[in-house]
This record gives sequence, structure tokens and C-alpha cells, in this order.
Amino acid sequence: MNTVQHKVKVICGALALLGLAACASEKTPATADVAVSRAAVANATSAGAADLAPEEMKSAREKMMRANQALAAKDYKLAQDLAAQAQADAQLAQSKANSAKATAAADELQQSIRVLREEAARANTQQQ
Repeated sequence: MNTVQHKVKVICGALALLGLAACASEKTPATADVAVSRAAVANATSAGAADLAPEEMKSAREKMMRANQALAAKDYKLAQDLAAQAQADAQLAQSKANSAKATAAADELQQSIRVLREEAARANTQQQ
């Protein structure tokens, strides 16, 4: 075998390996992205986002479902994109839920302060 043919075969083999590695590396990030998004949706759900931010949760769940379908269809780029969108929607839903809870707690605290002030004012009035 001559040296040029051997070099061509080695180069072709190296290119084939690089091509296979590129295909394999596309799948791994898509799978990881979908898993991270699934966890974000679960976190938002446990934070009460389904009740406090239903539109965002609906969007996150729909995109998560479509990302899973794209992953099953081996459309890894679409799966990554949808997973990232689902994660963003889930994080927004969780933030809205946390904000709603904080607002409710602040309102309750304000109500308690108002009641205490009224009671203190009544006590002062009765002492005079």
C-alpha cells in the first residue's frame, strides 16, 4: 500500500470518528437540557405555580411535552430549544408564585399591624 493511500484512509477514519462524536455530543446536551427543564417544571409546581401562575405553567408543560417528543424523534436541536423555553417559563411561573406568596404575607402582616394599632388606641382611650 502506498503512503498517500494510507494517509487518505487515516484522514477519512479520523473524519468519520469526528462526525460520530459530533452526533453523540448533540444528543447528550439535549437529554440534559430536557432533564433540567423537567426539574424546573417540578420545582415550579411544588412552589404552587399551577394555582398562582397558571398560564406560565401551562406554557412550560406544553413546551416540555414538545421537547420530549422532539427528543424521541431525535430532533436534538428542537428538543434543546423547547427545553430552554420550558425552563424559562417554569422559572417565571415559580417567580410569580413566590411573589404572590410574599405579597400575601406582607398584606397579612399589614393587617396584623393595623389590628394591633387599633387595640393599642382602644387601650389608651380606656386608660384616660
